[in-house]
Amino acid sequence: MSSLNLDDFTDLIERPDGGVRRDAEARRERQIVPPGALGRLDDLGEWLAAAQSAVPVRPIGQARVVLFAGDHGVAELGVSARAAGTADQLVRAVLDGSSPVSVLARRLDVPVRVVDLSLDCDPEALPAQVVRHRVRRGSGRIDVEDALTTEEAEAAFRVGVALADEEADSGTDLVVLGDVSVGGTTAAAVLVAGLCGTDASVVTGRGGRAIDDLTWMRKCAAVRDALRRARPVLGDQLQLLATVGGADLAAMTGFLLQSAVRKMPVILDGVVSAACALVAQRVAFRAPDWWLAGQISGEPAQAKALDRMAIEPLLDHGVKVGEGAGALLALPLVRAAAALAAELPEREPAEPEKTGTETETEDKSPAEEYDAT
Repeated sequence: MSSLNLDDFTDLIERPDGGVRRDAEARRERQIVPPGALGRLDDLGEWLAAAQSAVPVRPIGQARVVLFAGDHGVAELGVSARAAGTADQLVRAVLDGSSPVSVLARRLDVPVRVVDLSLDCDPEALPAQVVRHRVRRGSGRIDVEDALTTEEAEAAFRVGVALADEEADSGTDLVVLGDVSVGGTTAAAVLVAGLCGTDASVVTGRGGRAIDDLTWMRKCAAVRDALRRARPVLGDQLQLLATVGGADLAAMTGFLLQSAVRKMPVILDGVVSAACALVAQRVAFRAPDWWLAGQISGEPAQAKALDRMAIEPLLDHGVKVGEGAGALLALPLVRAAAALAAELPEREPAEPEKTGTETETEDKSPAEEYDAT
């Protein structure tokens, strides 16, 4: 029996400050650019103000990419374009700076943190700061066995909570959240199918490195078989993660919930982070108010999960590579929204009406000049 009480998160998580958001909306109406002219950037600026409890909104000064890494036993069925147990190769690409997320992070001056929860490799093969939170080597094959024991699921969940506290305590003001895994999209599809009450074929996608039709059918069968094992435990989120999730997914779920507790905004990347967010929503219904979806990955399970949480992705560029790259592309948009909300000048107060003896040839204010255009 787990000693972890997930119900506590329902009481600990508050929504972003509604009063501050109304103040941000009022300020936006006074700025020289007409409300609505900046499209979704207006909503983003107001959301950030509420999340920060600050008007004007503060710039995003300490963003960080956090990637949870793990291997999934279900990959042994040939459901991925990558061989089972090779997620460590993806981690090394992130660490040596050759992966897409590493290139983008350098350009955007954002540090990247990789956390190994269940990679199937020797711990000595990776830096100590990456492997120090490992719960086990690989996760179980979820079509026929549990991914984790209940104790392992709790340990992974607590790792995620502790990492969220570390980031918040160090001054991180926004997290770009992603995964580095082989087989992770299969586990994510099972979670989404179970929580949304859909069939395997509705949520089974083709992954970041697209798979052929035969591989997709194997993946669909694996999701179907795992879904049968998931249905009896849908009411117990921790047991659900132990049964058909994995250590990386359990840690990510804990991270998302504690980030909401600490009022630290998160940008979700692909289907794995969306699935974990859906599990976290079942734990604490206010938690999604602290998250953005960076992009549409093309995975049907991601679209299903985001729709269920009423989260609209910021970008649709067809980026399928995963590892946080698509979500990181949305960071400049969020930074732009913060800058515009904070730095656009306000209109001059309206002057009293002129009498008949006053001339009408006075210079126009900057706001009047803008409106005239």
